[in-house]
Amino acid sequence: MGYPLKASDVATGIRVLKEDPGASLVEFFVESPFGPTLKSTVTARNTKQRLYVQTIDRHDLVFAIGPAGTGKTYLAVAMAASALLEKKVKRIVLARPAVEAGERLGFLPGDMVEKVNPYLRPLYDALYDILGYEKTAKLLERGVIEIAPIAFMRGRTLNDAFIILDEAQNTTSEQMKMFLTRIGFGSRAVVTGDITQVDLPQGKTSGLREAQQLLARIEGIRFVLFDERDVVRHPLVQSIISAYDALDRERERERESGRSAAGRSSEGR
Repeated sequence: MGYPLKASDVATGIRVLKEDPGASLVEFFVESPFGPTLKSTVTARNTKQRLYVQTIDRHDLVFAIGPAGTGKTYLAVAMAASALLEKKVKRIVLARPAVEAGERLGFLPGDMVEKVNPYLRPLYDALYDILGYEKTAKLLERGVIEIAPIAFMRGRTLNDAFIILDEAQNTTSEQMKMFLTRIGFGSRAVVTGDITQVDLPQGKTSGLREAQQLLARIEGIRFVLFDERDVVRHPLVQSIISAYDALDRERERERESGRSAAGRSSEGR
């Protein structure tokens, strides 16, 4: 079939058949939405990832929500790179909220770029892995690829662009609205995040949580939900995520029990 099989593809094939014994591995590996330039280097690692990249390929706005290690950001960056190389878009814009980018950022050494770069490093890492260091550096230098904190997008309209908002659980409601209204003609956008890992100050509403409730039924917008079963990092990561999820559920039950007990106590006075 002309597909160069890699060692990691064996584990992927086993995982896919466990999820769906009737799946066609030829179809899974050969029919790639990444196009000829990237399909030999980037592949989906399970059926949920394959659904995700197909959804990105077919819709202009996609939300991907789930734990770390499920490939949300990496695959979105790969789809953006593929769209750019195939001239489906003219540029890539990658944004992340810098949660500390308020007063405390001023105490960090360096200019603004140096201050926010640590927040954006995962996006650079994905680009270097997918496109290579030299090609990425050239595209960044020419402004074809732009990586910036979400605050830098205010007042802009992005046409013919592939736009990714990463770590979206740490956007405020206002930032999420601002980002979504930047999408221009000929553009597509992917929003990724994990609503169990919100780092906003207490009392601030997560823009991602709100968007999931507010936009789920709008035609043309798609949500892809990942869970710990979709983690494709080291096997221990999946077990760690499951353990923390169980702890979160137990704490929530304890809080509910405490609220119920407080309610009964107040009624008895």
